[in-house]
Amino acid sequence: MATIVVMEDDAPTRMLVSSVLRKEGHEVFMAEDGEQGLALVEARPTDLIVSDIQMPGMNGFQMLTALRQNHAFARIPVILLTSLQERAHMRIGMTSGADDYITKPFQPRELREAVAAQLNRRKVQAALQTMAVEKAVSRALSDQADKLMKLYEERLAAELSERWPASTRGTEDERFESATVLFADIPQYAGVAEKLDASELADLVRRFYGRANDAAYLFGARHMQFVGEGLLAVFTDDTNTDTVNHALRAVRTALAMVEAVFDMQRHLDKVYPHRGLPAFSAHVALNSGPVTLTYLQDPLHGGTQRLPVGDVTSTVLQLQKQAQAQGWPIAAAVSTLRAVTGAVLTGRRALVELPGRSQPVDAAEITGLAA
Repeated sequence: MATIVVMEDDAPTRMLVSSVLRKEGHEVFMAEDGEQGLALVEARPTDLIVSDIQMPGMNGFQMLTALRQNHAFARIPVILLTSLQERAHMRIGMTSGADDYITKPFQPRELREAVAAQLNRRKVQAALQTMAVEKAVSRALSDQADKLMKLYEERLAAELSERWPASTRGTEDERFESATVLFADIPQYAGVAEKLDASELADLVRRFYGRANDAAYLFGARHMQFVGEGLLAVFTDDTNTDTVNHALRAVRTALAMVEAVFDMQRHLDKVYPHRGLPAFSAHVALNSGPVTLTYLQDPLHGGTQRLPVGDVTSTVLQLQKQAQAQGWPIAAAVSTLRAVTGAVLTGRRALVELPGRSQPVDAAEITGLAA
């Protein structure tokens, strides 16, 4: 297990953090401020630091600055502890070099997940290297959709027959303790539709969602469906994809969709240069956690259809709308971020208020894959 240094001036919080981490098998050393904490780090090899921000003497920001300026310790991951009332600290901490943060009061589970995400960086980096086998897929996604279909039609046919259960296979719900849900939508759809006729709009929709469908299939989506003009996909781990976790495959799909947006804009500029079309854009949201695929009977037409249900799904639909408001092409909830720590590049981070939820959702913008 890991060696972790906890810096916290509040004794009950310090004992809570240490107790949770020791129950996970980690070796924990405690300090009451940043200066004492840095002395502990210098005295022994340290795998992770969990630090409060508001401490007497050397506070969390000062400690973080000193740590990052020392080449011997600059790469040690740091998780900051802050409160909901100190949201500005979140931005300062992340720009100062913190790797994650937790808002107080927090649940032990949240602490365990954040710590595990940072300690699993090397494992995720290995998974990212495994994704090099998808390099041909990434290149193909930059070409025309018909070329992609020719290159991968055999693989698509095999995967579809295996992963998309037919209605004859039964109608029992499928429950996944851990899955990633992706939702993508075109916010300017109505504005584009107003300036194109039906056949032109149909061609546009086929081009974009054809690319989106290809990406979801090729990166192993378990289920996919349209919600209005949006696309909802569920990624799970199975025997065919256990080398790369579902969250990382969902992120790769989202990035492929963003690439498709740029291609679509170039296509529209070339084909309809004088139509005054609004800028073509798509916003994608990702969220991870327990998901159930429930089967619904269609009494009128016969057969069944599957519907992903649960808090993870409802949250990602709302988060996508906020991603549009924030101007983020890809927004990921912290549950997804921690599953891909070390494998992706992130931009802005915020506590996002969602309608009907008592607490904001911790989310960040994903900008690309780590080198």
